[in-house]
Amino acid sequence: MTRLLNRNQYNRHLDALAVQSQSELVRVKGSFKLGRIMAFCLIVFVILLFLPWRQTIPARGTVTALTPEDRPQTVQNQIGGRIEHWAVREGQEVKKGDTILVISETSQSYFDPELPLRLDEQLEAKKGSESAAVQKMEATNAQIEALNSGLRYQLSSAENKVRQSENYVSIDSADLVAVQNFYETSKARLVRYESGYQNGLFSLTDIETRRLKLQEDNAKVVSQQNKLSNSKQALLNARIELDNIRAKYQESLAKAQSDLSSAVSSRAGVRAEIAKLRNDISNIAIRRGLYIVRAPQDGFVVKTLKAGIGENIKEGESIATLQPLHPQVAAELYVNAMDVPLILDTSDVRLQFEGWPSIQFSGWPSVAVGTFAGKVWAIDKVSSSGGKYRLLIKPSVPVPVNDEPWPIQLRPGSGVYGRVILRSVPVWYEIWRQLNGFPPSLEKEPSDANSNGKK
Repeated sequence: MTRLLNRNQYNRHLDALAVQSQSELVRVKGSFKLGRIMAFCLIVFVILLFLPWRQTIPARGTVTALTPEDRPQTVQNQIGGRIEHWAVREGQEVKKGDTILVISETSQSYFDPELPLRLDEQLEAKKGSESAAVQKMEATNAQIEALNSGLRYQLSSAENKVRQSENYVSIDSADLVAVQNFYETSKARLVRYESGYQNGLFSLTDIETRRLKLQEDNAKVVSQQNKLSNSKQALLNARIELDNIRAKYQESLAKAQSDLSSAVSSRAGVRAEIAKLRNDISNIAIRRGLYIVRAPQDGFVVKTLKAGIGENIKEGESIATLQPLHPQVAAELYVNAMDVPLILDTSDVRLQFEGWPSIQFSGWPSVAVGTFAGKVWAIDKVSSSGGKYRLLIKPSVPVPVNDEPWPIQLRPGSGVYGRVILRSVPVWYEIWRQLNGFPPSLEKEPSDANSNGKK
């Protein structure tokens, strides 16, 4: 009986606990709450799809210098020689004109310490030869002047003689015509006298007298013809003499001009030798100044490429690497050929340098931490060996607000990662572009000068 009572009490107690638990339990609406959460997530996802996303072109590269003179260079010796003394050590700062290396001569042509003096003596001797050539030219010119003066007188005399002979020929020709007329007259008279003699008008004596007169006039014609022939021969001789004088003058003048040309040629040759000697003297003076290899600009000696004392080096051989002291730092990035047309000459770049902690967001560069601003300076016209194109990036001037200037500790050759900033697009467009493999979008068409270095 007692056990039955206890069991009834226990059951009533359990029923009371069940009622109490049911009143205290929270009523759960699982499916309704899950739907609300999924709807909220969908709304958030849709909002995210329409958020602005900044398109970028990623690229990697190294730190370099903006101008060629600021990039690491090798120092070469301009002449061959033997190393005598190193005046610097690796890592040492040097100023422009400081001595880096001292060398000595190894060419047999320059061993003589008195070589400049010897060349000066040769130069003085050549100057004397030049003076002699000038004097010969002056003498030859004087000779030509004398020949011209003598020719004028001789030609005048010979020409006068020719004119005189021509006058004689004219006179004798006139006399011959007169004598021939007299002969013809005498011949006509003889004919008339012979006719008169046959008619009894003239005596035989008259006929003989006229015949003698005809013979006398005929003799005068022959004599005058001979005289005219002699005058013509004298004229011919005068002309021959005139031609002989001219030929003799031409011969003498040609000889004098040949001597003058020889003197001019000799002077030109001496002048060429003088110029060569002066050039040799100047070259030797310059060469002796090249025994000391000097720093071409301010900088640091990074590494010496030759070692030891007494080692021979060739002409134009590199002896040391020099890093300029204050280079204008830039970054060279390499991008794919597909992205090159999208980069403008006004494109901004965000850079992340190795050794500087940073947090970079691809689509939101404005919230990136530890990155630095840059501007595209130049784009290579041809691709590199790897098929990519090089971009040269310089620091943005002035420095954008809330940005810091590039670190002064940057050294050429250190790594850099950058992103070329393009236009802003919705997130959904960027996802669609990435899924389809399309290139980024452009805000405007690139100009023709987008790959020219300027500014």
